[in-house]
Amino acid sequence: MDHDNYSTDYIRDILASAKTIAVVGASARDDRPSHWVIGFLLGKGYHVYPVNPAHAGDKIEGQTVYAHLSDIPDPIDLVDVFRRSEAFAGVIDEVLALKTKPAAIWGQLGVRDDEAASRAESAGIKVVMNRALVSDYPLVYRASHPATKRAGTA
Repeated sequence: MDHDNYSTDYIRDILASAKTIAVVGASARDDRPSHWVIGFLLGKGYHVYPVNPAHAGDKIEGQTVYAHLSDIPDPIDLVDVFRRSEAFAGVIDEVLALKTKPAAIWGQLGVRDDEAASRAESAGIKVVMNRALVSDYPLVYRASHPATKRAGTA
């Protein structure tokens, strides 16, 4: 996979097919991107599981925070990672240890580890790195709301 360029279809398919998203590195601070992304995803109808061992048992945006991916009681479709690149391999290890694997892993802006991504892809998991999920969300909207002709236009 060329992690410098993702096709629109690849990104759209990941986001459109996901229903449950684990946000690893979720922050309880409302000025942090991971915190407001949780609110954004909830507002779009996703079921969101914040993951952060420092806040396990607390609530972020009304959602219970889990210490580890393996603590989440339901299967996850997408793991959204708000950790440093150095921690990405550890998140991949956690994902690969899950009984039910997610369809995709998304590394937010600045998060990239090609070797770790390769391990996930070898297990059949799609990987996106160094991209802001919220910035790509309009692809889902456009796919689910095709343009309609306006009165008076051809």
